[in-house]
Amino acid sequence: MTAAVETEEPRPSSGFFTRRYGSTSLRVGVATTWLSVIVLLPLAAIVWQSAGGGWDAFWTAVTSNAALESFRVTLTISFGVAVVNLFFGLLVAWVLTRDEFPGKRLVDAIIDLPFALPTIVASLVMLALYGPNSPIDVHLQHTKWGVGIALLFVTLPFVVRSVQPVLLELDREVEEAAASLGANNQTIFRLVILPALLPSLLSGAGLAFSRAIGEYGSVVLIGGAVPGETEVSSQYIRTLIEFDDRTGAAAISIVLLAISFIVLFVLRSVGSRAAKREELAP
Repeated sequence: MTAAVETEEPRPSSGFFTRRYGSTSLRVGVATTWLSVIVLLPLAAIVWQSAGGGWDAFWTAVTSNAALESFRVTLTISFGVAVVNLFFGLLVAWVLTRDEFPGKRLVDAIIDLPFALPTIVASLVMLALYGPNSPIDVHLQHTKWGVGIALLFVTLPFVVRSVQPVLLELDREVEEAAASLGANNQTIFRLVILPALLPSLLSGAGLAFSRAIGEYGSVVLIGGAVPGETEVSSQYIRTLIEFDDRTGAAAISIVLLAISFIVLFVLRSVGSRAAKREELAP
């Protein structure tokens, strides 16, 4: 009687991937080097320039009345833009994934237009539509509403493109099961769909907010850089550069970078925890 010999199915050899794509350490090294050159090195340069005058000069630059006013205008408008796009971005993504209508592909392509359109062109479009010669008799030049609409235009795709893939991957059978148990549409959305969408919604809103606080081109014409009213921080930075105050401009930039990083980090952390809770839920 011969003992049966158990044979293990051959596994794909990692040697193929190592030979073809290089070792893990090599790939990590190349990726880290590229990230350092493209992202970390410029950030280090701006930090170094902002520290050129010492801590006192940095603090004076970021706490001046003009700087604080630009921060107030930037953050309030950007927050409002992120909240509005959080709602309408979800609505647009829902229509594109759940509804069928003529011209759907065209609408889906138009969503990406703000990504491809030069931001100064967006500002020209806003000025033509809402400027002194507005064809619809709506005059928003040199107003916060004009700045807000310009920022809504350039940040909408971030929310839509963050939410759309998640909506496409949602299991419709879970929604149908909830409906069969007597849940209405509002309950299904609140208890079934929204928890699954929350991480992508927060990520898209964070990206929209971060883009808004650093936007310049789309607001330069429609906003007019009125101090305390429409002058966002990016325009204030340009003013400082024109007056050859590069240290002050770098200091304002560092504050914007810090705010953007903190917002993205917090929202993505919250979204990651929400995603884990969703996976562990029965």
